[in-house]
Amino acid sequence: MNSADPTLNRKLLVLTLGGTIAMTHTGASVSGVVPNLTGADLVAAVPGLREVAEIVVEDFRQMPGASLTINDIVSLVQRLAQADHEGFHGVVVTQGTDTLEETAYLTDLYYQGSAPVVFTGAMRTAAAAGADGPANLLASAQTAVASEVRGMGVLVVLSDEIHAARHVRKMHTTSTGAFASPQTGPVGYVEEGNPHVRGILAPVPPVPRPSSQLPRVELVTATLGSDGLLLDGLEDKLDGLVIAAFGVGHVPESWCARLEALADRMPVVLASRIGAGPILNSTYAFPGSESDLRSRGLIGAGTLDPYKARLLLGALLAAGSSRSEIAKAFRERH
Repeated sequence: MNSADPTLNRKLLVLTLGGTIAMTHTGASVSGVVPNLTGADLVAAVPGLREVAEIVVEDFRQMPGASLTINDIVSLVQRLAQADHEGFHGVVVTQGTDTLEETAYLTDLYYQGSAPVVFTGAMRTAAAAGADGPANLLASAQTAVASEVRGMGVLVVLSDEIHAARHVRKMHTTSTGAFASPQTGPVGYVEEGNPHVRGILAPVPPVPRPSSQLPRVELVTATLGSDGLLLDGLEDKLDGLVIAAFGVGHVPESWCARLEALADRMPVVLASRIGAGPILNSTYAFPGSESDLRSRGLIGAGTLDPYKARLLLGALLAAGSSRSEIAKAFRERH
């Protein structure tokens, strides 16, 4: 780079959490891979990355995506808040794809900074033929420092597609094109090293970060012939509950009395296990239908999938939100 190169004036922070993008064989007797590459290793493997911006790398965590916790993400948001005051033009977070759709969404709920934050990962290990991690990291860096994405909330970039954290889902277990936004499609693409966005996402108000013990919120999925046994005793164990219902918000009739009793004790949110499309209000009227469950006190999740609904409910409970405030938030945040 020369003195006239504009990238000299751009600083990018790369925070690594582990995951497949950082996994290789250890050379030990085990045949599988583990997350043992550092952030410096990841950056060194990407041709052209240091031409995008001045890169600062921090190894924040080093674990599989499945082992990350909500407390890890709260700590990550605290680091992002610091980075926003340290002059960084953007931040890229690398992690395992198992939980990426959830961690990115939770970060989007809490993050209040102006510097763009982009999550990315890989579906193939660093040692695999055709490893996708380097290309994903480069596209994410190019997106994170672009002025076009400022104010769009937390983003997810894989396979040159730019997704909003609030919409993205992992749709395949192994494909390099595993991530999609079934409600909306991508918000943009990376083409020839430049991000192109299709309009601006309306901002949503952040949720205050938790300052005390996290509430316990779990998810129960409706399945054919289930008698609702997993609902028994939850009133003494949980602070909130999400139901992943059939279709537009239906459960077996045998669940109704249990859910009504639980909704008297805690917020119970009704989401769809389908993962795309809304919970309805009043189309159906049989016992266990969406209108019946709403009349029993359940809160509709709108178009939020059950996993994001669980995170939003937990964040709202941690912020001390009332039942009416929780219902209002679900109407607004989908």
